[in-house]
Amino acid sequence: MVFDILLYSALTICTLGLICRVSTWFRRKIGIVAHNVTTAERVSAAFKGILCVIFSPRIFTLIRVFILDVLLQMRILKEDFLRWFMHMLIFWGFVLLLGMHGMESIISESLFSDYYSTINPFMFLRDLFGFMVIIGVLIAAYRRFIGKVHRLASNAMDVYAIIILAIIMGSGVFLEGLKITSYSAFKQMEEDYAVLEDPEQIKALESYWVHAYGLVSPNVRKPFDLELLAQGEEQHMESCVECHSKPQWAFTGYIAGKILSPIAVTLDRVDAVSLLWYIHIIACFFGLAYLPFSKMFHIFATPVSLLAGAVMDREKSKPANIATRQAMELDACMHCGTCSLRCSVGIAYDYIGNSNILPSEKMQFLKTYAAGKDIDEKGLKAILEGIYLCTNCDRCTVVCPAGITLKDLWLNVREQFIQKGLPVALVLSQFSFYRGLNQQVLDSDKYHLPLDQAKAAIAKNCELINNPDQVIQLTPINKEFKQSADCSAQADTYAYCFACENCSTVCPVVGNYENPQEILDLLPHQIMRSLGLGLEDLAKGSGMLWDCVTCYQCQEHCPQGVKVTDVLYELKNQAAQEWI
Repeated sequence: MVFDILLYSALTICTLGLICRVSTWFRRKIGIVAHNVTTAERVSAAFKGILCVIFSPRIFTLIRVFILDVLLQMRILKEDFLRWFMHMLIFWGFVLLLGMHGMESIISESLFSDYYSTINPFMFLRDLFGFMVIIGVLIAAYRRFIGKVHRLASNAMDVYAIIILAIIMGSGVFLEGLKITSYSAFKQMEEDYAVLEDPEQIKALESYWVHAYGLVSPNVRKPFDLELLAQGEEQHMESCVECHSKPQWAFTGYIAGKILSPIAVTLDRVDAVSLLWYIHIIACFFGLAYLPFSKMFHIFATPVSLLAGAVMDREKSKPANIATRQAMELDACMHCGTCSLRCSVGIAYDYIGNSNILPSEKMQFLKTYAAGKDIDEKGLKAILEGIYLCTNCDRCTVVCPAGITLKDLWLNVREQFIQKGLPVALVLSQFSFYRGLNQQVLDSDKYHLPLDQAKAAIAKNCELINNPDQVIQLTPINKEFKQSADCSAQADTYAYCFACENCSTVCPVVGNYENPQEILDLLPHQIMRSLGLGLEDLAKGSGMLWDCVTCYQCQEHCPQGVKVTDVLYELKNQAAQEWI
């Protein structure tokens, strides 16, 4: 009765928790995607999208992804065999153990008419599934705390997941071991099932169980008379064999029983079986009830993310569904660190020490941010640095075992910070390239906001010239750019320019405007010629420096081999270095 009450209570809490967590996918708004779409519209769009997929050829894509990426977890296998082996052991071991043993009254007893937990194959399978989870947990603990995988950070949720699984499995194994050795448990079974009245028969059965079944008795000791054992085996065959396989088949519990056998009588006298039973049950149901509110929720969210990613496309899917998917992807993250290991700017974390540079740690921040929790100034500066350092190389998305489209998520959140007017400390970083490529999907009124902020930050300490026809001096002293100590070998190549205008012709920024010179001041080829004529201030005052998205089209198409992009990038950094 107590077991059933706890089971149904835990299942109820777990179900309500799952409903609550799933509902946040339709309520939370991350970034600029569909920020004006209501929850009802997002639910409706998701329902229509699901129906469209089910009744279309894309259903076969879902089936393929479900088998390969959800059940077999092939995305993890491609990256790391040990991690894949660990995940398979924990995932399948826990699912099968929960279904066959934890929910035996609901599943096993319904499927098997002759089910009994202490007979084979069920007793052996229970220990096999439990052993799989134990090995998986040991591998996870090794990777987290001993192996020290590069850039793999552990937070409280990671530690909780390992501890709760360790308690559940450890208490279960030793509970089974105590039951094998318990004299009280034997007496209870003998009274309930054997119905023996002759003391000699009881002694014979007890001796046989001590000899063959691992029982530790305070009354009988080895060695035993062969005739007594034969009599006990006969009693066992008549009364016990139908509901008790040999405990050696329960190999983990049997080993635990052997370890505990020297103190088994003492533990039996203090009713340690009942104590450990309560510890095991409470740990199991606490873990089940808390599952939707912990990191382990990714057991449900990750398969959904993988399936959604297989059939959704940023160009074709509705913005409402993309917004829902990105909210769901926060829960799908398992904090495995694969993205951080492949991150192009991970070396910056190794040097600076800001963990928010790593994709896996940015995901942890976004969970807090999306939940509406307060973020202090220090934390905001750290995440801004982490977001703006991202080069959008897409390596994180490619290797993510949960199928999270991290590149789109970074752009989405970064643009939200920009539109809120938050400081753009690293506008000189290469984030402008990917943002420039996506200009058509961004708010045109706010696209120039970070560029204007950067120019204003650099110019604020200067004595600005009020005459708009004159060039704003961004450098206090004219320097010969070619001979400057800060000038690189790449920057020297501007002298090769003969103003063919090829760089300006292929520039996507120039092509974006009907009258580009009015907006950009100087075009790329004009900047090169300005430097050649010694007009460094004119070149550094051009808006083109700040609008450049560092796509390298100009540099690749230059017939003279001028490193146009490198020159623009160096000019911009020199101006910033002198005045910020």
